[in-house]
Amino acid sequence: MARTAEIVAGLDLGSSKVAVVIMEAGAADKNIIGVSLVPTGGGVRSGQVVAIEQTTEAIRMAVEEAAHMAGCQIHSVRLGIGGSGIVGFNSDGTVAVRGGRVTEADIGRVLEAARAIPLPGDKQVLHALPQEYIIDGHDGIRTPIGMNGIRLETRVHVITAARTALINAMECCHAAGLHVDRMMFNALAGSGSVLTQEERELGAVIVDVGGGTTDISVWYDNALVHTVAMEWGGDELTRQIARGLRTPSDAAETVKQRHGCALPSMVADGETMDVPSVGGRGPQERQRHLLCEILEPGLEELFGRVSQEIDVAGCRELLAAGVVLTGGTSKLEAIADLGEEVLIGMPVRVGCPAPKGVGGLTEVVADPRYAAAVGLCLDTFEVGEQSITPRKSSNGGGKLFDGVRSLIRQWF
Repeated sequence: MARTAEIVAGLDLGSSKVAVVIMEAGAADKNIIGVSLVPTGGGVRSGQVVAIEQTTEAIRMAVEEAAHMAGCQIHSVRLGIGGSGIVGFNSDGTVAVRGGRVTEADIGRVLEAARAIPLPGDKQVLHALPQEYIIDGHDGIRTPIGMNGIRLETRVHVITAARTALINAMECCHAAGLHVDRMMFNALAGSGSVLTQEERELGAVIVDVGGGTTDISVWYDNALVHTVAMEWGGDELTRQIARGLRTPSDAAETVKQRHGCALPSMVADGETMDVPSVGGRGPQERQRHLLCEILEPGLEELFGRVSQEIDVAGCRELLAAGVVLTGGTSKLEAIADLGEEVLIGMPVRVGCPAPKGVGGLTEVVADPRYAAAVGLCLDTFEVGEQSITPRKSSNGGGKLFDGVRSLIRQWF
């Protein structure tokens, strides 16, 4: 029997994993019907594709696994990206109101004016998110359509990305046989699935700690006011564990996930764990307290950098809802407690997707690793970016990507 509801798929292309969530959206309800997590296998580093074939295969496997669970075929995705190439800043735009009453066309023109800023040749506007509108000097307006006035202004938050990073991510999806309906900054997508409306209004910081990068978004008065992507992630902790415990990298990741704790004070004295050795030697028994002492300084550095970005945003005293952690590294035991120790006076919690009015596999996606993929499906925000509709190329061999490159040139 053919499905009558809309099927949407969110694909989070991270440094360490590809996460896919498939949602069925009917007239009366929404249900999550397919999920998957597949390692990128080294194809993505610091949020950017470094190996096309490996990344393409990871995307193909993740989509096929989720589609098999959902019992459907997926031909298009909403793609979430992050990484060190992401840069956010605030911008203004002003236009004259045609006809004396604000229309959708006026909104489009003022947003275009706000995003029409000089950019380096390797950068591309990904989002232009309105913070507020101003009509004839009256500010704080959220929905200006239909209002009377002569001069319309807007303040927006612009998020830019590295042009080549976008192209490479699109080419991988294209090679996997997928259309890209839209692209979104991962921390923005995650905000839609783990932050409540109240938290966005009161002021909150979402910190998406992935394998290779940490993406930060600062919200206040239901508007995005600051974003940054840092080249630091959970993989750095894994490397420190591998060196400190003299264990292979794969084993260090497993030890981190099973035994890691952000606060040594929360680990009982004498608690031990088995740690694989290098060179084929047998496992060694080590104190769990030692592992925590390796993790704590790195995480303190992370929260110190988060604190610096909050100061850059200039609204520390306004962030009543505090910090919400998401991404795979946020699963570490006691990480929120350590965050509260470093970010004095600011509440910290771990955010798992819990979208209202959504059924299906909600217990499966109640995991911070799925935050961005769930948010992509929800499509909460009017993100103001141009649409992306890559088509399959009929060419072969070296011309495999000619069709998508042509389309990218038109979009960019």
